[in-house]
Amino acid sequence: MKEDKDYQIKSKGKREKEKGSHVSNIFEFNGYKPVIDKTAFIHPNATVTGNVIIGKDVYVGPGAAIRGDWGEILIRDGCNVQENCTIHMFPGLTVTLEESAHIGHGAIIHGANIGRNSLVGMNAVVMDNVRVGRDCIVGGLCFVPEGMEIPARKIVVGNPAKIVKDVSDEMIAWKTKGTKLYQSLPKQLYDTLHPCEPLREVPEDRQKQEKVFEPWKERHKTG
Repeated sequence: MKEDKDYQIKSKGKREKEKGSHVSNIFEFNGYKPVIDKTAFIHPNATVTGNVIIGKDVYVGPGAAIRGDWGEILIRDGCNVQENCTIHMFPGLTVTLEESAHIGHGAIIHGANIGRNSLVGMNAVVMDNVRVGRDCIVGGLCFVPEGMEIPARKIVVGNPAKIVKDVSDEMIAWKTKGTKLYQSLPKQLYDTLHPCEPLREVPEDRQKQEKVFEPWKERHKTG
């Protein structure tokens, strides 16, 4: 019986791979089914519920919760929602991530609108009715209070959030390059991500990974 069950699991995995799909926690709620472009990658350990629309080349990482039960969530083309992020809202609000918005690990977007090509740093919290303009950077651990309006190309830090300076052309280019890495990630995941048994020793021929991006301070120092 165990062998039959193992065969069924392997066969199912093979069929899913052949279709170019993957198993994810996608749920209909109250008549709303999520709409997800075929080029987007939703990690199997992420959860997407209800009135959610996800565009092309979007990456959603493991542990992310995107919950469109009390309002609509629009995630435009080229966005990424990284590991353990939460996207939700108070009843009747719409959350919008405009094209190429970049939501860092552990951030919370609650009823807010994030502008095109803007970055929300790790573990930041952006509250209801906030409007973040295009090409902005919200610092890690920042708390953006309800209703705050952030104009385009501003850097915001602190708790509560304060606008501290403008985003330079150099910083926009740096952010855009990082987001492009995430836009290429869905295809790589479809092509190469699969369950495996761990190795017990490090192979002698294990290749080192190429350094394709660097932190802002390091980039700024050497650039």
